[in-house]
Amino acid sequence: MTAVDLAALRQRAASLRQLIQYHAHRYHVLDAPEISDEAYDSLFQELLELERAHPDLIAPDSPTLRAGAPPAAGFARVEHPAPMLSLGNAVTPDDLYAWRERLLRLLPGDIAILYTVEPKIDGLTVVLHYEEGLFTLGATRGDGSVGEEITANLRTVRSLPLRVPVAGDEAPPRRLVVRGEAYMSKAEFARFQAAQEAESGRRYVNPRNTAAGALRNLDPAVTAARPLDLWAYQIVALEGGPDLAGQWPALAYLARLGFPVTQAQNRRFDDFDALVAYCVQWGERRHELPYEVDGLVIKVDDFALQERLGYVGKDPRWAVAYKYPSAEAATRLLAIQVEVGRTGVLTPRAVLEPVYLGGVTVSSATLHNADYIAERDIRVGDTVVIKRAGEVIPQVLRALPELRSGAETPWQMPDRCPVCGGPVARYAGEVAYYCENMACPAQLVRRIEFFVSRAAMDIAGFGSKQAELFVAKGFIHEIADIYDLPDRREALLALEGFAAKKVENLLQAIAASKQQPATRLLTGLGIHFVGAAVAELLLEHFRSFAALAAASAEEMAEIEGIGPRIAASVTAWFAQPANQRTLARLAAAGLPMRLPEATPEAPATLAGRTFVITGTLPTWSRDRATAIIKEHGGKVAAAVSGATDYLLAGEKAGSKLEKAQKLGIPILSEEDVRALLGWPAA
Repeated sequence: MTAVDLAALRQRAASLRQLIQYHAHRYHVLDAPEISDEAYDSLFQELLELERAHPDLIAPDSPTLRAGAPPAAGFARVEHPAPMLSLGNAVTPDDLYAWRERLLRLLPGDIAILYTVEPKIDGLTVVLHYEEGLFTLGATRGDGSVGEEITANLRTVRSLPLRVPVAGDEAPPRRLVVRGEAYMSKAEFARFQAAQEAESGRRYVNPRNTAAGALRNLDPAVTAARPLDLWAYQIVALEGGPDLAGQWPALAYLARLGFPVTQAQNRRFDDFDALVAYCVQWGERRHELPYEVDGLVIKVDDFALQERLGYVGKDPRWAVAYKYPSAEAATRLLAIQVEVGRTGVLTPRAVLEPVYLGGVTVSSATLHNADYIAERDIRVGDTVVIKRAGEVIPQVLRALPELRSGAETPWQMPDRCPVCGGPVARYAGEVAYYCENMACPAQLVRRIEFFVSRAAMDIAGFGSKQAELFVAKGFIHEIADIYDLPDRREALLALEGFAAKKVENLLQAIAASKQQPATRLLTGLGIHFVGAAVAELLLEHFRSFAALAAASAEEMAEIEGIGPRIAASVTAWFAQPANQRTLARLAAAGLPMRLPEATPEAPATLAGRTFVITGTLPTWSRDRATAIIKEHGGKVAAAVSGATDYLLAGEKAGSKLEKAQKLGIPILSEEDVRALLGWPAA
């Protein structure tokens, strides 16, 4: 390793120490964490691995050498009768078996081991002191050796017994020190959150932070107003009580004295395979509990064996925390690659240094869009926090600028499509960037699917499977190639599942599509924001593709129902040489490039009236209703506005109906339109 490499490692270790200490202080002292436990663990693990590989990097103030953070200055200090140690972690069944193997190497081969399993409550650790059965002192965990005195606040927790035993005639122990976890249930947190938001607009992060903040408030009245609870799970010191041989009888004793204990969830095993199976299965239902947990704690039950096994560093050898796959982690952003979706949207994707997250190794994550990256100042080379919740695609949440070395580089969206090299466009009011080349290979299958669909050219027997197959076989490279398929009749017959009749039907449907009106062709081109209604508005105004292509954005925007965003998209599409070539080929294939001259035969009963159609009509399709209205001189718009005269509404009418009612626009049924036209009822 060169001196430069060693210097870089030393700088990385120093940055990690500083960042970990900062977040440890936020978590343990201020109770205002800025990152998740999982993200913190990722940083801690990176430093630990660095120090293991290069012991000379270990500094006297390294956070890996101690269990937590010092107590806050505003509280009296309380020295614990025994260290309040943290636990080592296991995240897979293999980790549990490895932990057990380490135990067995330190114990006689013929010894039988019992294990207890308890839920790992996600709250604030508290240490409770009782003298002659009376609660006399309460403290936080602090740094594991010295905590903060919060007796007055703990007295407000209703589930904490102020004197034990709560019931029965058992004599209280002379001295008892109990370790537990103060928490807020999910339901109580939701009620508290709603009340606080209604009263002050303030929102709290999660139950754990809310509980911790309440207990460490200098005013006990604030704590009393918070719906806190307690679980007790460990006897730290006991004088004048029964001889307890292990954790299981200790839990039973605590319950007998009146402490709240998670008895319904606690288990004891003599079969380690059964224990592992329970841990795995329990993870699937842990979210059903009324309180937050972040894993299970497995302990050797026997106190004598615990004493014999001892400790390694800050962790007891006889206990381990089984944590479920994390939702967040920190890792390095190696690059940002741009992917082109099937609709032409360009999406940035993070290429990551592989990290274990949510049960899988993650090496890429979504970055959503260019604005998302810019707003969070995410740079290539950054250490970033990523999240994976459930089965969703991992996403980058934020960068950690504290760890920057100066070599990180800002990123911006390319101005050319990374797949086809075509220009990239972004429209006013849109966060997305688009590739406008309709022959772009990344978009081709999706564009074909839409072009042949019922909403566009309506080519029967031509769906998504055929689109994928013909592209894969090299039969179609752009939309216009659809009309060259008759020249590939023999190649089509050679395909599996394409009998003569099927091929003939397909080719006839392709030929029939040439009789579709020009409005359907314009719809089928898949120009952004141009659906059937917009296509009709444009061609009714310009009458032909040639006139539409020659129009300016300003001319288009003047058409009622179009506006600047649609106009910009249409002019950008027609400006692309690749699109112009496709259009010319379609014209050469015999597709209609203009609307026929208007030859109205029906009386203009609806002249000057603008309709909007919504919902499912009893007998008319949407296209049929549109045609009828236009045949009688009316207009059909896509959206309800002040210029709308009538809303033709069927079943399952949505937001258009609500808007029309607010504007006082008359609502017509299919029968009402028939009556306007003087037609008999259906």
